[in-house]
Amino acid sequence: MKRINLLNQETSNKIAAGEVLERPSSAVKELVENSIDANSKVITIEIEEGGQKLIRVTDDGDGIDPEDIEKAFLPHATSKISSIDDIYAINTLGFRGEALPSISAVSHTILRSRVKEFQGGKEIAISGGIKNYIKDVGCSMGTSIEVRDIFYNVPARQKFLKSSQREAALISDIVNRLALAHSNISFRLVNKGKKVVNTYSTENLFDTIRNIYGKNTSDNIIKFEKHGDVASVYGYVGNAEISRGSRNNQSIFVNKRYIKNRLIATAVENAVKSFLMINKYPFFVLFLDIYPEFIDVNVHPTKSEIKFQNDREIFKLVFDAVHEAIKESFKDNFDFNIENTIDLSKESPLEIKRENIQIPIDLKSHENIRIDEEFKNGPEESVSIFSTNEDNKKISLKDNKDISVSEEVFENKVSSYTSEINNNLSTSNDGDELVKPKFPDLRVIGQYHNTYILAESTEDFYLIDQHAAHEKILFQKYSKEIKEGKVTAQILLTPEVIEMSPEDFIQYIENKDIFSNAGFNIEVFGDNTISIREVPNFLGKPQLKNLFSDMLDNLKNLGSGETYEVKYNKIATIACKAAIKANDYLSLEEMKSLVEQLRYIDEPFNCPHGRPTIIKMTLYEIEKKFKRIQ
Repeated sequence: MKRINLLNQETSNKIAAGEVLERPSSAVKELVENSIDANSKVITIEIEEGGQKLIRVTDDGDGIDPEDIEKAFLPHATSKISSIDDIYAINTLGFRGEALPSISAVSHTILRSRVKEFQGGKEIAISGGIKNYIKDVGCSMGTSIEVRDIFYNVPARQKFLKSSQREAALISDIVNRLALAHSNISFRLVNKGKKVVNTYSTENLFDTIRNIYGKNTSDNIIKFEKHGDVASVYGYVGNAEISRGSRNNQSIFVNKRYIKNRLIATAVENAVKSFLMINKYPFFVLFLDIYPEFIDVNVHPTKSEIKFQNDREIFKLVFDAVHEAIKESFKDNFDFNIENTIDLSKESPLEIKRENIQIPIDLKSHENIRIDEEFKNGPEESVSIFSTNEDNKKISLKDNKDISVSEEVFENKVSSYTSEINNNLSTSNDGDELVKPKFPDLRVIGQYHNTYILAESTEDFYLIDQHAAHEKILFQKYSKEIKEGKVTAQILLTPEVIEMSPEDFIQYIENKDIFSNAGFNIEVFGDNTISIREVPNFLGKPQLKNLFSDMLDNLKNLGSGETYEVKYNKIATIACKAAIKANDYLSLEEMKSLVEQLRYIDEPFNCPHGRPTIIKMTLYEIEKKFKRIQ
């Protein structure tokens, strides 16, 4: 039987430090919150190597009394509360008295501080929880604390830290959140001598959001505000333009304290879903002011979690505030003068012409080739179906006229389509025979609702989702090109310059080889900015900024433990947004081509997202529905 041991102070301090300090960004958060509680107006944070080598936080706050400077590093020493009853009326960010002793237990720490009443200040140095010295120094009013070589004496924790770039991005993120919560304070974050974050003191939250997230974000946010009996909620929520595939751009503050709370996030997301898209997460910055006695912040040492006395009431308050704000915004956007509307009953002088969606036509001979060319005589004489012979290269028009086509144009078209056919109908490993089709040859009947292709075999009826089917075709082709290193790229006429958050930029840097192999030519274009010069050829003209953001979000959600193959598949899945869409008109030949290509790909029955591409109904099932059989 093992005996019970009493841990010594050094061991217990390191264990306690592990609860409060997960990584350098945790130390930055605790130190900056102390500066905020000290009524600072300007806070400067300097870091080196992602905070692992150096964290220096300097403020112009109230400072620490000379007699208390040594006491500040004792466990559970705090100026915020004096008894257990004070926990239920906390108006400060810190109160547990664990930050400074935890930080000094796992680093080399030097603190200097001066209060207004004294001409000079005090300096104390502590390494691994052991005091080195304490002395009088000359310094400006406020507090400056240096933390060097964090986790130097806890190698088990140190080896689990990410790269210095990733840790720096996490620090930048937490500083941005604190700057949002306290827009009346000026924040400056300096990484290896470069200014990363620089906010100015303002009473207007909108200005701070624009400073941190940029003009595009500030132009696409909606203000909301609502007051209840015990709480008030206010802030900004983004529209569909700035929605992302992850929740990284969601900030929740309760009494100016940055927290993570699924209840509030769900309330906002449910309110947004009524008006905007689904499958993406909205941008929002939300502040909840509530009487301290109705919440419990003493749930976790990091103080990032919180409990509400009445969850249902808070959920309803947040939901109603966001829902009403978006509703009013939509009403304002669609408020127009009836007198200026167009009378649709009158014949329009403009002739509306529907364009066909161009996809490769899969034909096994030179018959029935469709040339997508329009002639100057008008849409009535646009090229339709034609047949060829060697003596006379002519196009048969809808009005039975004949127009000769030059030999060069004709041969180029035939060569182009023949090349597509050879690419789409893959051969087996020995190259002698075609890959076996996965479902029988179908006769295309037509298109329903410009979304579904209707087809039949000898006995069965098939309904094909054109968007899902084309997605799967593009996905397989693109995935194969990536694996074989044969991705063809197109040069953009004007390079796309994208400015990202520090976290997104680090995400790209960590996965830049994956983007390169996937057909993207990207160059770093300054701090947190990239320039995309080439994209995979099949993308055409995509909304490149949104597409790239979606790819980054998907890689971010995967985490760092996934294989390259999984990451490539995620990129291919997002890139398949280039597929034809629902409500896109397809000609009969285009539908035939799509169905024929679908027959020969691997696993044609589901799209990359898992949705079915094709539904089969037997003659028996149809006749039973019409009561022809029992």
